[in-house]
Amino acid sequence: MLPSLPWLAFGVASSSRLVYAQSAGSIAQVGDSLVSAMMMFLGNEEKVYILDKAEGNSAQINGHPAWGSAWDINSHTATLMEVYTNTFCASGMHLPNGSYATFGGNGAVGPGGSIGSVLNNAGSGAYDATYGDYDGGTSIRILNPCTNADDWSSSQCQWFDNATVLSMQKRRWYSACEPLGDGTIALIGGFVNGGYINRNTPNTDPAYEGGAAEPTYEFFPSRGAATEMQFMVSTSGLNSYAHTYLMPSGKMLVQANISTMLWDPDTNAETQLPGMPGNVVRVYPASGAVAMLPLTPANNWTPTILFCGGSDMPDSYWGNYSYPYYNTWNYPASKDCQRLTPEPPDGSSPAYQQDDDMLEGRTMGQFIALPDGTMLVVNGGLNGTAGYAQATGMTPNFSNMPYGESLAAGPVGTPAIYNPNMPSGSRWSNAGLGTSNLARLYHSSAMLLPDASVMIAGSNPNIDVNLSTIYPTTYTVEVFYPPYFSASVRPQPTGVPSQLSYGGAYFNITVPATSYSGSANAAASNTTVVLSRGGFTTHAMNMGQRHLQLNNTYTVNSDGSYVLHVAQAPPNPNLLQPGPALLFVVVNGIPSNGTMVIVGSGNVETQPTSAVSDLPPNVLNDAAQGTGSSSNSSQSSSSKPSTGLIVGAIVGAIAVIGIIGAAFGIFMARRRRAASRQHPAAAYAMGTTKSGYVGSGAAAADRARHSDSSAFVPLQQDNPSLAWNASSVSLQYQDDYGGRPSDVAYDPYHPDPDGIRRVEGYRS
Repeated sequence: MLPSLPWLAFGVASSSRLVYAQSAGSIAQVGDSLVSAMMMFLGNEEKVYILDKAEGNSAQINGHPAWGSAWDINSHTATLMEVYTNTFCASGMHLPNGSYATFGGNGAVGPGGSIGSVLNNAGSGAYDATYGDYDGGTSIRILNPCTNADDWSSSQCQWFDNATVLSMQKRRWYSACEPLGDGTIALIGGFVNGGYINRNTPNTDPAYEGGAAEPTYEFFPSRGAATEMQFMVSTSGLNSYAHTYLMPSGKMLVQANISTMLWDPDTNAETQLPGMPGNVVRVYPASGAVAMLPLTPANNWTPTILFCGGSDMPDSYWGNYSYPYYNTWNYPASKDCQRLTPEPPDGSSPAYQQDDDMLEGRTMGQFIALPDGTMLVVNGGLNGTAGYAQATGMTPNFSNMPYGESLAAGPVGTPAIYNPNMPSGSRWSNAGLGTSNLARLYHSSAMLLPDASVMIAGSNPNIDVNLSTIYPTTYTVEVFYPPYFSASVRPQPTGVPSQLSYGGAYFNITVPATSYSGSANAAASNTTVVLSRGGFTTHAMNMGQRHLQLNNTYTVNSDGSYVLHVAQAPPNPNLLQPGPALLFVVVNGIPSNGTMVIVGSGNVETQPTSAVSDLPPNVLNDAAQGTGSSSNSSQSSSSKPSTGLIVGAIVGAIAVIGIIGAAFGIFMARRRRAASRQHPAAAYAMGTTKSGYVGSGAAAADRARHSDSSAFVPLQQDNPSLAWNASSVSLQYQDDYGGRPSDVAYDPYHPDPDGIRRVEGYRS
């Protein structure tokens, strides 16, 4: 069961406040996340998992500041979780069995963002004795989501985070992350360590920036050595957190800087597409709101990407690793929106299409796909960019920075909703939507919840926790209730399966008469079944977010209930990659509570596909009526345990996860005690000897592993053995580049090694 811990916090002083009004369009403050929510993902119907960067949060776990927590959706409380490496600006994605992985991060830091007390051989932090964090630059962290019914003291419910056992080939900070149709995850680009944008000035080495940039891609599980991607070279500087979307063909749309291309993950071939109109930058730190529009039978599940907001600052204004040249907070964010269909079904050439402008310019605005087929945008600012700094090229003294370390200003507290099905000129509206008084700027996040509300959290444009600056570190969690919360009844479907296939026999869902009012024929004809994947959210992005409507017909019964005959997912896994999703039944625009399902086999493999089955014809009943007018609005449904969604075999010659959990705990305790007296090069070593991993007994034999991500092979969803597989693991440690050069003067994310922060004039 969920443990009772000192930092199991109620977000408000009185438990009576745990009951909140669910007024349509409102934004309610509901609790305290304990750590600032830089990253979030929905683990199951009960839990949202939260990650912060390693920083001085007052919430403590095992004697050091915490930077991970689990948010309970029903009680609005957070429980701290141990995370070992610095997750600062990592990427993340679901795995086919419902587990999640995060990739990369930054070196270890201490108070004030100082480099960790123990250095690695590249001059960045390997470990910090005060904050207790380890270098996360190559880390791969795995989590199996658990429910309240599970044993949270078990290692099966905790983060696996040990880069000596499982890590990437390259250091990646702000990398892109997108799954392929078999569940393999492509990891693209990134910084090696810190900085504002990914370039020096003058930009004489656009590929590697003297060792500070990582222009390669690799896969998890591995498909071979990391390989240079030319697009990451040609977009040098503004290519962090590139926007990536797998297309039906298996190629991937990649957008960064003002360039766009289709990339073939099998051959590394690039097909250039038109550039972004107006030279509007959408990637970090411009941070536009970008999302795939709903995939529906009506559009033949053809992906169209919507790009909104960001910044059209001139190239010279962006500056370099140190900071922007321009005083960004004075530069208005863009309100421009563009649509792109990368693979038009008629075979025509892809082209950007002007869409309706946003209601106001936004940087760091974030799209959330709602179950009714509309797109919510939340958070962000009117001016500036993401990131933080203590100077710009125009303002060399921190004392003259008007918004502290924030490079953005003018928080936008009112959400807006985009309806892709409305005529041009009328797609945006914020009518009836409330306004939050909390600034949600850099490091804010948002996530669709199973009851179809939206959780909003985070904001921290500061190098370390700062509660007194104009835009402080924020722990308050809010929930936005979309307009469909005005309904007096919610659909209450039964018969929702736990797993869907790609093609194959249809399944039936029953909608009772209490789920609606009025004509049964009208309700049935206006019912959709959708799969909604919220993805992994960070930096105003939802990596992996997709909304796919399933095909269906219906049979209306005389008692007012009706049966939906629902097709499986289309037999192309590239449309909705294998993994978890919420299934919603939407009646007259009102969604049910979502049920977590697994789409696909649960394994990283070529997904089985079957022919699409014929659906029965619609059967009407003119006399049938709904009785929902006498029912109350449905409450959050109880969640099914997800213990079958296990982490799987990560790496090593260890039979069960209990052994590795115990040994890992012993190892981390010993390593923390010893770190401050180790030689820097050994502080987080990945050796090829048995001494590379400390333990005892048989479990301690030969656990050192090389940084290849080929080690992780998910087990089947229902496999309880938790067996480990070392058959594909090389014992040869390979570190092609350990980090940026030891001279860190250019990096605003770290002070100088002597602890004094120096600001040099901007160099053009």
